[in-house]
Amino acid sequence: MGALFEIGLLLTLLAIGFFAGRVNERRHYASIRAREQQYQDVLAFTFRFPPDRTTPQEVFLVTGSVVISADYFKTFVAGLRNLFGGRFRAYESLMERARREALLRLKAEARRRGARLVVCVRFESTAITSGWAPSIEVLAFGTALIPASEAARFVGTGRSRLLGEGSIRTRAVGARPA
Repeated sequence: MGALFEIGLLLTLLAIGFFAGRVNERRHYASIRAREQQYQDVLAFTFRFPPDRTTPQEVFLVTGSVVISADYFKTFVAGLRNLFGGRFRAYESLMERARREALLRLKAEARRRGARLVVCVRFESTAITSGWAPSIEVLAFGTALIPASEAARFVGTGRSRLLGEGSIRTRAVGARPA
């Protein structure tokens, strides 16, 4: 009788984990889609240099980081999948959500600082395994660019509000410093 109760409890917890995880994942995807529309004016590219390499640009580093955890149901199914082999589709969706969220946070920082273009975007990921449900951290980073003519709007008396103290230095991106 006790073994039957334990199996029933396990199945109940797995069912709750499945439905709660599914609801949370759908909400997160809906939030991601809405914010992707909101930040579509901030362009992010993986290539190293911007298309217009002759216009003087103000450059600075922007980052976006997120830590996302798998729910217990996905972890349980991944454990079973590990026994038989094959693709971990549950973890693939977890990685996709983490990458998209990190990129959105990168774009939010770029827009907050006045940029509309980010080049040389890269991703780094780390597995965080504490406890039974694994988590992943994804860091997106890149170089945000503001044309010097627009960067002047962020300058008060020769000091950059974007970068703190010091004057804005402009040069053509990709050009060698003198």
